[in-house]
Amino acid sequence: MHFQWSLFFLVIFLVGCSPSPRYATIQAQNRQGKKAQQGDHELQGKASWYGRKFHGRTTASGETYNMRAMTAAHKTLPFGTRVRVTHQETGRSVIVTINDRGPFVEGRVIDLSRRAADRLGIRDRGVAPVSLTIL
Repeated sequence: MHFQWSLFFLVIFLVGCSPSPRYATIQAQNRQGKKAQQGDHELQGKASWYGRKFHGRTTASGETYNMRAMTAAHKTLPFGTRVRVTHQETGRSVIVTINDRGPFVEGRVIDLSRRAADRLGIRDRGVAPVSLTIL
């Protein structure tokens, strides 16, 4: 009987010492108060982009970030949401898929991949006024 109790406490101790997951699960990060609906109002603000430093890293959705893909980060839109991003000064637009969270700079509404920034014509400037339309 003593052996069984010792084994029980050893197991409890080892479970308590095991490391917690480093990253939250995709399901936990994808909780949304309201699902984005096609045709929801346009959002306006500034777009920025992120590239080489994050290339190959894991995004908040669990996907690997590819700076050559047409993707973007948004603070609240569900992962997988497709968004038309229109440059307010030039009228150029691109369609991106949300697969990450951000931007975390006041006034910015979306972080684009490098490829999306190239196609929109904002890579050299870094930041530009845009409007977002959920598709």
